[in-house]
Amino acid sequence: MSVQENLNRIHQVVKDACKKENRDYNCVNIIAVTKYVSIERAKDALASGIQHIGENRVEEALKKWEVLGEKGTWHFIGSLQSKKVKKMIHQFDYIHSLDRLSLAKEIDKRTPEGETMKCFVQVNVSGEETKSGIKPEETISFIHDLSKYKAIEVVGLMTMAPIVENAEEVRPYFRQLRELKEKIEKLKLSHAPCHELSMGMSNDFAIAVEEGATFIRIGTALVGKEE
Repeated sequence: MSVQENLNRIHQVVKDACKKENRDYNCVNIIAVTKYVSIERAKDALASGIQHIGENRVEEALKKWEVLGEKGTWHFIGSLQSKKVKKMIHQFDYIHSLDRLSLAKEIDKRTPEGETMKCFVQVNVSGEETKSGIKPEETISFIHDLSKYKAIEVVGLMTMAPIVENAEEVRPYFRQLRELKEKIEKLKLSHAPCHELSMGMSNDFAIAVEEGATFIRIGTALVGKEE
């Protein structure tokens, strides 16, 4: 199927999920995860009406950005090494994987004076050792510690759910992240408004939307896989 056909189907699933939970459909942003596809396929995604592009490897992302960078909003969604921040800081609008103070320090150092970087704090809700992220019980303390870095704006929380056959099994993880986000919102921290939730991928995005996702990261179900 074409990217446009895939996108139409995804839009309908999102609309149905929003209707079920009485949510505003316009509050959900679809990120096309293009890490496994060519520049041409990423171009097709933008041509279909997608505004948000997600990449998780700096070098590959920069190749796409050189061609398409002015045409979308760019999200870095993978684990980010501190030493690579200087290579990508000017190309990306959001970082979804802030999970340690050393990374925050580097982002703060490399962000141009007077500007801020929109960051999601990555939370390892499932507790899986193979996943990065702050422990849920340590997240609020971590966000308080980020106040010293003036270039960091915590726009929300991100998580990756376990890969399971029955998507319904991941609902408790998404719900826990939403409840944690709501606790942080109530703190009314100037550096951490934390209104957004980045959660849900090709196999579980409908459940994520039902549980409050405002950014869903869709790769295979939207643009396919070419590598």
